[in-house]
Amino acid sequence: MKSGPIFKVAFKRRREQKTDYKKRLAVLKSKQDRFVLRVTNSLVKAQIIRYDKDGDKTVVSATSRELVVLGYTGALKNTPAVYLTALLLSAKAKKANIKEVIYDLGAKNYKSGNKIFAGLKAIVDSGLVCPYNEKAFPTKDRIEGKTMAEYLKKPVDKEFTIVKEKILKMWFYVCI
Repeated sequence: MKSGPIFKVAFKRRREQKTDYKKRLAVLKSKQDRFVLRVTNSLVKAQIIRYDKDGDKTVVSATSRELVVLGYTGALKNTPAVYLTALLLSAKAKKANIKEVIYDLGAKNYKSGNKIFAGLKAIVDSGLVCPYNEKAFPTKDRIEGKTMAEYLKKPVDKEFTIVKEKILKMWFYVCI
């Protein structure tokens, strides 16, 4: 660890690699809502956050636990769960009249094809405007759970399509 009379200690959240202040400033200058998706040890959390001078405000949120109510029985933190959670969030965002977001990855760097980008694919598929690169998305088979279904010998992909249709119907009724 460095020390001395001229050494400047970095902010705590920067040292812990939780916040990249340069990226955060660029996102805040755009004055758009942020789409934040985090995968924890047990589930997926997706939020749309709006900047406020008193502190960021969560406008809309969804977790993968909400998928259980819709009939999803798979793991709550795999790639299909990330996609479905973000799709559920986008349905709620349409109801809250949100049309444009920016994807906020945080301080981590992710490789293309990571499951975190399945959430971005869901946001783009739902019709929300969000800048993206097509190369970052995982494959369609991986998003739908077809690759997992081969190993698990369980119809994860069929369950995925059933829950996706329920979310899209819910979204359809919200938009009318």
